[in-house]
Amino acid sequence: FESLHATLTRMQAEGYDVGIIPGDAEALRDAVLTGNAEMHGALANVHALIPTDDHVRREPHLAEIEAQWGAAPGREFTNGSSIFVLGKQFGNVLIAVQPGFGYEGDPMRLLFEKGFAPTHAFSAFYRYLREDFAADAVLHFGTHGALEFMPGKQVGLSDACWPERLIGDLPNMYLYAANNPSEGTIAKRRSTATLVSYLTPPVTQAGLYKGLSELKDTLDQWRSLSPNDPERAGLYELITAQAEQLDLAESLPVDDAEHAVQHLITAMHELESTLIPHGLHVAGQPMNEAERLEMLTLIAEADDADAPDPATLDKIVHNMPIETDDALALRLITINAQLQNNEELDGIITALDGRFVQPSPSGDLMRTPEMLPTGRNIHGFDPFSIPNAFASKDGARQAEKVLAKHIQTGGSVPETIAMVLWGTDNLKSAGGPIAQALSLMGARPRLDSYNRVCGAELIPLEELGRARIDVVMTLSGIFRDLLPMQASMLAEASYLAAIADEPDTQNFIRKHARAYADAHGVDIEEAAYRVFSNGEGAYGANVNYLIGSSAWTDDQEIGDTYTNRKGFAINRKGKTTKQESLLKDVLGHVDMAYQSLDSVELGVTTIDHYFDTLGGISKSASLAQNGDDIPIYISDQTQGEGKVRSLEEQVSLETRTRSLNPKWFEGMLEHGYEGVRQIEAQVSNTMGWSATTGQVQPWVYQELSETFVLDDAMRKRLADLNPASSARMVGRLIEASERDYWQPDAETLDALHSANEELEDRIEGVEA
Repeated sequence: FESLHATLTRMQAEGYDVGIIPGDAEALRDAVLTGNAEMHGALANVHALIPTDDHVRREPHLAEIEAQWGAAPGREFTNGSSIFVLGKQFGNVLIAVQPGFGYEGDPMRLLFEKGFAPTHAFSAFYRYLREDFAADAVLHFGTHGALEFMPGKQVGLSDACWPERLIGDLPNMYLYAANNPSEGTIAKRRSTATLVSYLTPPVTQAGLYKGLSELKDTLDQWRSLSPNDPERAGLYELITAQAEQLDLAESLPVDDAEHAVQHLITAMHELESTLIPHGLHVAGQPMNEAERLEMLTLIAEADDADAPDPATLDKIVHNMPIETDDALALRLITINAQLQNNEELDGIITALDGRFVQPSPSGDLMRTPEMLPTGRNIHGFDPFSIPNAFASKDGARQAEKVLAKHIQTGGSVPETIAMVLWGTDNLKSAGGPIAQALSLMGARPRLDSYNRVCGAELIPLEELGRARIDVVMTLSGIFRDLLPMQASMLAEASYLAAIADEPDTQNFIRKHARAYADAHGVDIEEAAYRVFSNGEGAYGANVNYLIGSSAWTDDQEIGDTYTNRKGFAINRKGKTTKQESLLKDVLGHVDMAYQSLDSVELGVTTIDHYFDTLGGISKSASLAQNGDDIPIYISDQTQGEGKVRSLEEQVSLETRTRSLNPKWFEGMLEHGYEGVRQIEAQVSNTMGWSATTGQVQPWVYQELSETFVLDDAMRKRLADLNPASSARMVGRLIEASERDYWQPDAETLDALHSANEELEDRIEGVEA
């Protein structure tokens, strides 16, 4: 809403009729989300009512909608006789609330394997914008909505595809995150959007706080003493006590003080230096001096060249003249200038004026500073270069790290690995995770005479130096849409391995494919299908919606939702067929699962897509193996050479560096309502990992409760800013207890229930 308020203000300055703008972002939010909502029993202010008879008369695809959602007006955004259009008009500008997909909270609909018609409310909403409000343009505000993910073809949409039916020829502008080229490309392809990029939040080192700082001080004191100093014994007792208080003692080596202290020193360094987003970005707002200094320092450190000294960086940030011919320093001067002159609102006005929005690359700011200035139309990629030479080399290196981590933590060489591949991570890294999958299978890209990627070829076993690992890959729907050639390449790699004349001990793909073919009477090609995704026109596993709505009763529902949605195999010719039984069979042999993490801005507890995909496949594999948990890893490539952690370690790291870190949550709370929503999302997504993997330590929930609920001042602060999100957060903590993900003592549980009642009473009082 801060970005929305800034946009309206700029539009007014440019001569657009925006009426009387509310005084600040909070007043704007109240006008849009509260307004007359209570009077209508709606989720936000009701701008217009569409009578059911009018909708029935004017909806050209009524039969398709009613086949899925029943008779008009349906159950979404309605009072039973009319359909709501939610939002608030300011002059000639309507700030409207887009309806959801419609299947949220409905366990049966979450099992739909393919796309289906939008709800009555969704179709009526876009018809209202086109025909009744008669908009000259629509600006979809923020990453991302539901329009471009409605059923239809993946590209080249026709009048039989729902995005085309809904948006028609209405000019579509889209304010979009600059680090999200994959979903942005879907918005271009499936809703003819002109993108206007916005910057992601500034990045900072997490630092230490409270007990962590005290433990670090004690460790420093230990290191300052000579090995034979008698004071060390007393200090070690203090160190172990502090570590226990911080839930860091469980993994300490027993009876080896020197090793234990070194372990804690390493842990403190990792916590302190981990990069986290700081606050939220506001459209058109430049970074301040402190944020620019930290960002330029991180960009310099990420560069292979020698970074400028701190004094030079300080001069750059303060726009002081420096004499240099150093390429990196000159580049940092340009970046600094661009970070001070945010052009996002310029880009929005350029688009709304019907003028040309210049293109730009996309990606993470630290790796791709060329994405600056934002406010431009981010473009995609060259599919014939993915994976490129560097990604192939680095992918092989990262894959070996994953194998080493698994063996180091007590596992044997895995025969079968489940791997999640997303479009975004592969576009930003030029195919790094794809290269990892190929390397694990003992394959690499095949290049044509123009040096373009055109398929896969096997690496000879003597060159590979180990067995070919059976990799079952689940692709996001966006990967499937944007990288069909790469999906076929991965399928070709598994097929080539399955037919290779090699011993089973050196080729687990062949071993397992032959066993399945013999047992089920299918040919070797079908038995070797290892690339799975959604059916055409469908996206996501829907596990996130199932858990987010608390709409499941047992683990089998989670597993069934996942395999039903993701049980479509893609073969080496790009053809897709339903192969759910094969997917379940392969998952029954999975030794471990993992996914790469490629963005500083997004952690595995930041968004629900991670537990939707990696959590979903892990739960399905566990169920296929009679409920036995499988090891799950995160290949974190956000800093330096990358590091592989267990999922439990990754969730703990993010909890300490983000959720519980005052530097992180105070940065969020500077943005009021939206900041509380982000904190609540961290808690909800953490519970999503408990539901899908069980690999969240109980102390996480205890510390979250103590930080955000049991602290009276903090609880009141959150409730004042956003009572609905505060209530959801408390509800999640209680739900986690009821589902036995942690066992709080009676006093803590009573306090949570009291806080829940207090928040519910407050919400009811506000509504009354």
